[in-house]
Amino acid sequence: MSATDSLDIGIVVERREIDNRWQDHVWRPVAVIPGAPPMDPTEGIRLLREGDGWSHFQIGTVTLELYRGETEGYRSNLSNNPPHVYVVLSPGEEADDPEVLPFLATVCPYEAEGYTESGEDIVEGVPMPVELIAWVQDFVNTYHVEQPFKKRKQKKAYDPRKGGFRRDEGEPGVGRKRSRHHDA
Repeated sequence: MSATDSLDIGIVVERREIDNRWQDHVWRPVAVIPGAPPMDPTEGIRLLREGDGWSHFQIGTVTLELYRGETEGYRSNLSNNPPHVYVVLSPGEEADDPEVLPFLATVCPYEAEGYTESGEDIVEGVPMPVELIAWVQDFVNTYHVEQPFKKRKQKKAYDPRKGGFRRDEGEPGVGRKRSRHHDA
């Protein structure tokens, strides 16, 4: 599936000190920056601001992609107050990697949910900036096609004890009662 529209966004995470015997801090996404330029790989993470026990960093830039086939998920997200950009962070694996790395940003809650299954990634929604809300809404207005609800017809069950229902005329032994004494 190829993207129909895309936009680069900066990923902002918070590093917060915690009182825990096994770890001294946690990471979580807190914001996105629409239209952020790519970061220089030699720069590492960029400190944006800090306070008592917390720091906010831009850890990278990812491409947010919109697909025609996911407009129902986008509509669902836009109905939330506020809508979210779902950010997926992966743990850094190399010695010189930061502790967390941006992996993906999406505005489809169904896609984001799929990344929660591994247990290794951090997946959280951050409030969607106003300019992204307008961009996603315009995309939905342009490409969404309402799918009419179609109730499936229930198939009748075949119960050989009751003589059954005919499944297929050509299938031997189906659709006719069998006697205890088989035909010779």
